[in-house]
Order: sequence, then C-alpha cells, then structure tokens
Amino acid sequence: MLADTIRKQLTAIVGSNGFKDDTETLVSYSYDATPLLQAMPDGVIFPSSTEEVSAIIKVCAEHRIPVIGRGAGSNLCGGTIPMQGGLIIVMTRMNKLLEIDTDNLTATFQTGLNTKQFHQAVEAAGLFYPPDPSSMIICTMGGNIALGAGGLRGLKYGTTKDYVIGLEAVLADGSVLRTGGKLVKDVAGYDLTRLLVGSGGTLAILTEATVKLIPKPAYRRAMVAMYDDLHAAAKTVSSIIANRIIPCTLEFMDQPTLQVVEDYAQIGLPVHAKAMLAIEQDGDEGTVEHDLKLIEQICLQEGAIELKIAQSPEEGAKVMEARRSALAALSRLRPTTILEDATVPRSKIAEMVLEVQRVSEKYNVQICTFGHAGDGNLHPTAMTDARNSEEIHRVEQAFEEIFEAAVRLGGTITGEHGVGIVKAPYLEWKVGSTGIEMMKRIKQAFDPDNIMNPGKLFAETRKRMVMNEHR
Repeated sequence: MLADTIRKQLTAIVGSNGFKDDTETLVSYSYDATPLLQAMPDGVIFPSSTEEVSAIIKVCAEHRIPVIGRGAGSNLCGGTIPMQGGLIIVMTRMNKLLEIDTDNLTATFQTGLNTKQFHQAVEAAGLFYPPDPSSMIICTMGGNIALGAGGLRGLKYGTTKDYVIGLEAVLADGSVLRTGGKLVKDVAGYDLTRLLVGSGGTLAILTEATVKLIPKPAYRRAMVAMYDDLHAAAKTVSSIIANRIIPCTLEFMDQPTLQVVEDYAQIGLPVHAKAMLAIEQDGDEGTVEHDLKLIEQICLQEGAIELKIAQSPEEGAKVMEARRSALAALSRLRPTTILEDATVPRSKIAEMVLEVQRVSEKYNVQICTFGHAGDGNLHPTAMTDARNSEEIHRVEQAFEEIFEAAVRLGGTITGEHGVGIVKAPYLEWKVGSTGIEMMKRIKQAFDPDNIMNPGKLFAETRKRMVMNEHR
C-alpha cells in the first residue's frame, strides 16, 4: 500500500476517479492473459494525457516506486504483472486517434487506442495498416508496440516494428522523449524508435505513436489446403516461399486445433484432416488469381488431399476469423491453456512441427500446434490444469525443450509475444552473454533506479541449454 502522502500526490494529478487502490481494483490488475502468474500492485492509475503520465512518473521516481505500463492486459508473456508491487499505469483513457494524414500516408494516435478500432478507421479512409495480432479486438496499439506484436499478415507485410516511425515516450525521470516523425528517411543518430518498440515498458511509457500506412489492397482471396500428413503441410509452406510466392497470410493448424476451432466457429472446417493451411493473397486481381493457381499446384505436389478456394470475400474472412479464434477455442478443453511462441526460419517449419510432436509425446502432455507458418512463427499450445502440479512441471519441461529446439534450428524463443517474465530465463540462449550485458547497459542508461517494469526481460537465474537425448 502506498503512503498517504503519495496517494494524495497521485490523486492530485488525475483526480479522485483516476487513482484506485481498493482491493477489487488491485486484484483486477494483478494478472494479465498469461496463465499461472499473479502479483498485487500497490495502486492503479488512469492518466488522460502525456503531461499526467510525466507527473506520475516524477512522483514514482522520487519515491522509487515501480512503474508498470498496461494497455488491455492481453499479453501472454507476463509483461504487465507487477512482480515487485508498485503502480500500474493503465493507458486506456489515452485512446484518441489524433490524425490520419493522407498526404504522408501516416497515422498518429495515443497509445491506449484499441487496435481493431484503429484498423477500421484507417480502412474507412481507403488505407491499410497490416499488423493484425489475433487479440486485435481487445488489445491496444501501445501494447502492440511495447511488445513488438505480429499477426497473420506478417509474412508479406512485416510486423509492428516495421511500421512505427515516431514515438512520444515518458522516461524514468518523467522527461518526455520524442523520436522520429512523418519521415521516409531518418538516420539522425541512434534509432531510438526501433529501440523502444518491443522494449516491454522496461525503458519508458509510450504515450503517442506515428505509424506508416499503405494503400489498401484492391482484391483479396483465400483458400484452404488439407493434408493427411503434418510433415507434408509444413513442407508445403517452405515450398511456396521457395517458389518466390509471398502470400498475405499462410497459417497452419493441426488436427486437434481444427477440431476444436470447428466446434467453436461452426464454419465447415475439415476436421478429418491431420493438418490444414489457410492461405490468403491480396493485391491486384490478376496477380492474386495467378498466385493462387501456382499455390494450388504446389499444395497438390506436396501431398494435399483436398483444396478449397473461398467463393466470396465473406467466406474467406470467416476462415481467417476462425484461425484467430484458435486460442479461445482451445481454452475450452481444459482448465488451463498455455499458448507459447517459438519462431524458426521458414525452411525449418517441418522440422519444428515434428519437434513439437516429439516433445509432446516425450512428456505425455497435450499440445496443439497452430500459427503463422509462413513466417516460421508457431504457437504450440498446451491444454493442462494448474491444479495438477506434476502435470504443470511436465508442461514446463516440454516448453523448455521446444524453445531449445527453436534456437538450435536457427530460430528464437519469441517471435511476437515478447520476453516479459515467461521468456526471461531463456533470453541468453538467443542473444548470448554479451547480448545480455549490452541490454543491461541500455536498461541502466534509461532507468538507473530500475523502476520501469522491473523483473521483466532479465531473469535472476539463467537457464542452461537443454541437452536433448535424441541428439
């Protein structure tokens, strides 16, 4: 609990309705979408301007109070859990779309803006913002930027980091930093914009952002390919890319995921198949139709047992929405659902899918696999029960081995979820000891008193690489 003098200072900044420390509110903000993690904050505050955020952080800096920025709390890496208590700064009141600049093809907004609402506003203006995380209905643009979110369209268009060109951020001493702008080119000094994207609130609180937009694609069409062999489906992904075709979306679902998603969405997915690829292409009509014909040929050559092309945009949209619902659908199977995030080079997708299968069998845990196969980003998802400590231990062992396999195949421990608490023990596997030390120096420069989202990114104890028996 914060001292009365501090509570009065914070209330004076945001008003009596903007600061909360009653038990109900504290419990509500003690967890996010990450399973098995919870810690109580000392207070929750809802600023409505950058000036208020600055004043809040100055108070926290004076009293060495931990500061945890939060959007909708939909992250899956424990990124907003207040592990050391402190003050949660909830950005959802700062939710204005400030400008869509059609001359420069940019948009500027406060970071608490809902992602889906932003997409709708941009597309109503005839423009397009490609990054589309599966949680876009509830997540915020600031959360996407803080964790470097990806999405279904990452293969063709890239992820959040590829679109953020300017930021306004409040630093650990309350000063306001502005980076970048509406510029196509800017190499004036270190790229602080890119540094802040994906930093998970450990360097600053992001209050405003400018992103680049592109023209809205004129035509879009989707198809699905069904397989009776997981390896064949995964190999198809590599073959499509090797043939110099870059679909807008290239998604993978294994049979257990298909079954559960169909039960949930009821759109006629082929639940008999061992795996399905959901493929979408956009652009001008001629190019889209040409690409889909080539993709059909590749799918059949690689062993697809059935192909289906959507006959309307609405039909295609239903398939993609069903894929977005995979986590919600799987969460109905068992009391606890743990969705993870490992990425490998596209050419290693087949090997990674087989690794997940092997690990699932080795530890006798139920793991369904789906994800953005076109950019190598898979989401192995364990259905378990937090009340069964022995099973949870086996799940943890399984995921540790999956992360190790991803790194061994030239991949990474996280492609879009971020590091947070969950992946911190494995970060050194990816970046090495020199990388860890350099990141710590950056953290020290930005946040010498370690008040910005402490306990994230750097683990107190580092895990050693797993030595698998099969090697």
